[in-house]
Amino acid sequence: MNIKDILEQKLADVILNVYQLKDINLEIQENKTEFEGDFTIVTFPLVKQLKKNPESIGVELGEALTTQTELLESFNVVKGFLNVKVQNQFFVDQFTSVTEGFSTIEKKNATVMVEYSSPNTNKPLHLGHIRNNLLGFSVAQILEEAGYDVLKAQIINDRGIHICKSMLAWEKFGNGETPATHHIKGDKFVGNYYVKFDQEYKKEIAALIEQGLSEDQAKKEAPLMKEAQQMLLDWENGDEKVRSLWAEMNSWVYEGFNQTYSRLGVSFDQIQYESNTYILGKDLIQEGLDKGVLYKKEDGSVWCDLTEDGLDEKLLLRSDGTSVYMTQDLGTAVERFKENNIQKLIYTVGNEQDYHFQVLFKILGKLGYEWANQLYHLSYGMVELPNGKMKSREGTVVDADDLMQDMFDIAKSKSEELGKLENFTEEEKNENYENVGIGALKYFMLKVDPKKKMLFNPEESIDFNGNTGPFIQYTFARIQSLLAKANFEYKEINDIELNQSEKELIMQLANYKGIVEKAAEVLSPALVANYLYDLVKSYNSFYQSNPILKTEDENLKQFRLNLSDLTAKTIKKSLSLLGIGTVNRM
Repeated sequence: MNIKDILEQKLADVILNVYQLKDINLEIQENKTEFEGDFTIVTFPLVKQLKKNPESIGVELGEALTTQTELLESFNVVKGFLNVKVQNQFFVDQFTSVTEGFSTIEKKNATVMVEYSSPNTNKPLHLGHIRNNLLGFSVAQILEEAGYDVLKAQIINDRGIHICKSMLAWEKFGNGETPATHHIKGDKFVGNYYVKFDQEYKKEIAALIEQGLSEDQAKKEAPLMKEAQQMLLDWENGDEKVRSLWAEMNSWVYEGFNQTYSRLGVSFDQIQYESNTYILGKDLIQEGLDKGVLYKKEDGSVWCDLTEDGLDEKLLLRSDGTSVYMTQDLGTAVERFKENNIQKLIYTVGNEQDYHFQVLFKILGKLGYEWANQLYHLSYGMVELPNGKMKSREGTVVDADDLMQDMFDIAKSKSEELGKLENFTEEEKNENYENVGIGALKYFMLKVDPKKKMLFNPEESIDFNGNTGPFIQYTFARIQSLLAKANFEYKEINDIELNQSEKELIMQLANYKGIVEKAAEVLSPALVANYLYDLVKSYNSFYQSNPILKTEDENLKQFRLNLSDLTAKTIKKSLSLLGIGTVNRM
């Protein structure tokens, strides 16, 4: 329990003793260095109930907290605000407690599955995938730190007409080339043929329109589209040639994906493939019909009527007996709970799919699955660059690999410009550029609340000042340099008088566990990112106003080194929850 929690508890006891009032929660604010006292208690909510002015209430509470508890050293009241100064020893004890119990959060005895990434095998990962992967992976890290067992999962969309478009374009225009002969990553290689299909398809459409067909007719009659549709049918019928080509091209893509995931620093415990899961869910149709949850139309198609729930009627089985995405998502969810001992399933998917997940969760609930209320859609806003939106078919996407390399190059350029990394070997320099560049990308993406649409500017993200990854990494490196110069070894110090900046830093360090718990509850890495920024600002304020190595008092020097060491550990741990690495020198 941190000092603020203790104060809240003591304050509640005092309000009960003095005024016989229960369940009164007054706002308690942490004071910054320039204000007198450690905390401010806002007394105004009691004015109406007690029919007293806020100043007299403040004095009564301050005197009661002083006489009835051992918590306060002093207090003062300013315009109804009760400013309290907590006894020095509470902060010393708090620091000892945080140091001894660093990063130990009670196990929850529950397993959560987090799904993220879920790419298509017809194109490489792009900027949108980066936000998805970073968000999903970070949420998984945070949940694990908060005491949950976590399974990281993805389902790869490896079948369908879009996959066949890349395959057909390669057959027609590839001349037998491979990623190896072309010296290109497999996902980019295949993605280029997806773009090639669209280019050639548009030419055919234009030619047919010139011949007198309407645009809609031309799109349907274009030979390339008809061939792609036939290829999909051949795939579904198990045609050996088509299946062989499909397997080979997908293998190229997976190799490329793995390289991207590795550089991005994300991983998975389970991988599912739509080519296996698309048949799931069909058995649920009869179950739903038997329960009266679903109904069949005259043409044989099966639907779920959700109009009474404020939604619409949803198709689950076409009249020809084929399933739709919703059907396989139903089946995949059931399969996951059947095959894994999980208590919650989180889908990390963009907000354009909000309605889809409302329907999915509602149908599963109607089918009688009790765990349906433990499904959660981690909906996030789209990412745009200063020059606008992206389009995969037209080849205008911001490629994930290219963006990561750009971040490396910007980190290198800015480091050289600022004169950092002198006397480093080339290997050390490159390691730093990678850590700083990719760290900047991750921090910039994750500091924004997931629900918000965001504009990503690579140049802005790599700044060694302000709310950025490099600023935080630089503070960590500064502390490492300080500890190295001091030949630091931890020694417990108890008898020490703390100043306000030291107290403020201790309070920030004590907030770590609460922030992790809250971030796990609301599934927002932004809470961790912004906590990190506040922690680093507190440390820099402490560092600038307190001599450390030049302090003649050895006890005080040791304490400030201890405080610096715990700050560095907390920075490193918090960065790891965001998937960001540290550097020891910058």
